[in-house]
Amino acid sequence: MASGEAALPAGPACAEAARGAGWRFFRLNSRVLAAVTWLSCGLFGAYILAFYAAALATGHAARWNGVLPGLYEAARPLSTAGMGLHFAAGGVVLAFGFVQLLGRVRERAPAVHRWLGRVYVSAAVLAGVGGLVFIAGTGTIGGRPMDVGFGLYGVLMIVAAVQAWRQARRRRLDAHRRWALRLFALAVGSWLYRMEYGFWFLVAHRLGHTGDFHGPFDLAMAFFFYVPNLLVVEAYLRGRTARAGTAGRIAAGAAMGLAACLLVVATYVFATRYWWPAVAGG
Repeated sequence: MASGEAALPAGPACAEAARGAGWRFFRLNSRVLAAVTWLSCGLFGAYILAFYAAALATGHAARWNGVLPGLYEAARPLSTAGMGLHFAAGGVVLAFGFVQLLGRVRERAPAVHRWLGRVYVSAAVLAGVGGLVFIAGTGTIGGRPMDVGFGLYGVLMIVAAVQAWRQARRRRLDAHRRWALRLFALAVGSWLYRMEYGFWFLVAHRLGHTGDFHGPFDLAMAFFFYVPNLLVVEAYLRGRTARAGTAGRIAAGAAMGLAACLLVVATYVFATRYWWPAVAGG
């Protein structure tokens, strides 16, 4: 067991009694957030495959620019290849992420967990590399701040993937799971980027956003789509320990419950206004 994580009493009944209402509230909200995230990621993954991947496969990558300007330039084939790699590998990451987090898969099919883990880690590294190739070759539409924010995101994803693999190889399973959670929090960043934009457009009517992504909201989003994810994961990891206390677990549970509510709204907005129209119009 990793340092700083005190053991809880063994046995479901004893554990529930010792943890109390704070733990039940924390566990309920963590499961609700996981279910909402799983559903939304699934919808987004279908959209990525049906729109971005299909456009590249059929030679119509220019359609990318209709959703996110500046993604495709015919004169920059290396950047297009990097972004294509980012999309394809990112789709794999979204597809396998939740499967890798399921305790039943780890316990009942460890070989499946290990092999999917290798695919998952490899895809995460490739997604990060693909994004970095695009940034180096073309740059983002938002300029230097977005280049830095997205570049750091790609580097962090590669680091988390390598660390998750290294800790698994060393049989340090507690550390491996912590890094796997951080990797997943980063992996869903591209999905959350759309979610957060959709929610902001709904409640703030594009305040701080400009068409060239140089507005104050756009600059903040260059980092906001992944930094809070990591903070939520750290809150979750601390909430699982006996030292967290009732107040700590309630605070962490409330944060996850709020995140779940926001995701439901944002998923509805994006699925009905953006994802499905883009796929249907293909």
